[in-house]
Amino acid sequence: MSDTPQECSTGDCVISDFSFEKSHMDGNARRGVMRTPRGDIQTPAFMPVGTAATVKAMYPEQVRQTGAEILLGNTYHLMLRPGAERIERLGGLHDFMDWELPILTDSGGFQVMSLANLRKLDENGVTFRSHIDGTAYELTPERSIQIQRMLDSNIIMQLDECIRLPAETAEIERAMQLSLRWAERSKTAFDNARGRALFGIVQGGDNNGLRAKSAVGLVDIGFHGYAVGGLAVGEPQDVMFSVLNEITPHLPTDKPRYLMGVGKPDDLLGAVERGIDMFDCVHPARAGRHGHAFTKYGVVNLKNARHKDDPRPLQLDSPNANSRRFSRAYLNHLTKNEEILGAMILSQVNLAYYQELMAGMRLAIEKGQFDNFAAKTREGWAKGDMPVL
Repeated sequence: MSDTPQECSTGDCVISDFSFEKSHMDGNARRGVMRTPRGDIQTPAFMPVGTAATVKAMYPEQVRQTGAEILLGNTYHLMLRPGAERIERLGGLHDFMDWELPILTDSGGFQVMSLANLRKLDENGVTFRSHIDGTAYELTPERSIQIQRMLDSNIIMQLDECIRLPAETAEIERAMQLSLRWAERSKTAFDNARGRALFGIVQGGDNNGLRAKSAVGLVDIGFHGYAVGGLAVGEPQDVMFSVLNEITPHLPTDKPRYLMGVGKPDDLLGAVERGIDMFDCVHPARAGRHGHAFTKYGVVNLKNARHKDDPRPLQLDSPNANSRRFSRAYLNHLTKNEEILGAMILSQVNLAYYQELMAGMRLAIEKGQFDNFAAKTREGWAKGDMPVL
């Protein structure tokens, strides 16, 4: 595939395919850009999660204002409600949710794990009953790709089997080998769809040898990008980082790398140090809905009674207006009373902080100062809260 595929008409050129360009390296940390027909994505990148065609408690334009350049949608939830066919008839997911920029959709593989009591799995795929009304569904690699194309996803994920950790080695290998066979079927079903990208997913649990085999097998099949799945499912952070250290040497240097479902700010910082380019996680928005705010001085629990008379904002020197605008006393009041506005403000604050963190990492990599940036960032978190002036 060309690095800059183009189609031109009436003198105008538009990017008509997917590409990834790596511009800077600092140690293993990578700075680059993914190009899609819906727009460019600067990497390292964090994708807010819009599970059911919405980032909870936020308008699409508010999500964009945080700096987000791509969202994640959930194949499983959207196929159940409102249905992929309905979304396709209504013009695709971008029109349906009024989000013009790129969208990545997961394949439904995570629900293979999380809904284990509602499903049966075999070589062909997964059959399960809806957690909503008990209706029976079948999800195969081919059907997953079909649904994601109906949704008009820009980055499509292969169907895989994600298992909980800890698990027996034989069970981890069985799921990894099945995921590799499903990866081949997913690529066949994808059929080189123009204007879209297909990512393979490295599995293998916490077994570094199996992870390496999975990565090599996926590279042999060939994908536009490579994701790391099956982490942040109960293992300690050092295990996750050990897996990343094992995987990245086996992945192409000219393809994006995506760590799925991760994570907290320190997870992102450590994963970028190990060569990861993309992330998604529900954590920042979910934490906001539960009264936790992310700042450069660490996490502030606004449910804590010590904030109820505090006139200070969350962070005086934050680039985000809402972090400077509202007092801690007011945010404590909203949170304690479960007011919707509290969830809206803190979701926006947290997603903006994540984008600020990613932008800081991108700039540090460009300048060759990533280690210094990481050390100062962790030092700020260790302070625990904004200093009293």
